[in-house]
Amino acid sequence: MNVAALFSGGKDSTYAIYLAQQRGWTVGPLITMIPEHGESYMFHIPNIGLTGMLAEAMGLGHSEFTTEGKEEEELEDLKIALANRDVAGVLTGAIASDYQTTRIDRLCHELGMRSFSPLWRWNQRHVLEDMAAAGFKTIIVGVYAEGLGEDWLGRELDENALKELDAISEKYSINISGEGGEFETLVIDGPNFLKKLEIIESTKHWEGVRGELIIKEARLVNR
Repeated sequence: MNVAALFSGGKDSTYAIYLAQQRGWTVGPLITMIPEHGESYMFHIPNIGLTGMLAEAMGLGHSEFTTEGKEEEELEDLKIALANRDVAGVLTGAIASDYQTTRIDRLCHELGMRSFSPLWRWNQRHVLEDMAAAGFKTIIVGVYAEGLGEDWLGRELDENALKELDAISEKYSINISGEGGEFETLVIDGPNFLKKLEIIESTKHWEGVRGELIIKEARLVNR
């Protein structure tokens, strides 16, 4: 089965691609929507410009499309990006977002495609554990919730980080996988990567209680 995949470079979309490949599906092209004004109701934003490099790291085709990021209107931009694709369906990394999933499902229905979300309703901690066990290296590139400070920017989601997230989740009632927008991630290596992403230069941009790791320069290197 051939499927297009919505791709942000974050953990959920990357892991969904891997799971589809494990099923023997052909994944491609990867579709990245880039909000022009840095805001979106639907799409991941931090370091979105690295998605082309990450697609190359996985040896997959990639297409970028811009959107103004306006609520509902950005779905029309996605519809244009997916129209006339010779694929059976669209792959997403949605875990628990009804907002995203219902809209993608409706859009796929309009296009005569199927919608696939292999992580849907998984236990959120299990997603993080399974990714780490499979060999993915994921770092946090954006934090937007109480309990997560500047020191989390650039931190790898390893077992120690997961234990701390357990405690933070219990205290502040955040989604441990960041599904509620509490944090954003970037996958820099994984079992389906031909090369890994090496960060050469980055800077932390912090504003009171939220911030992002801005990657200024990166390259692909042999694993």
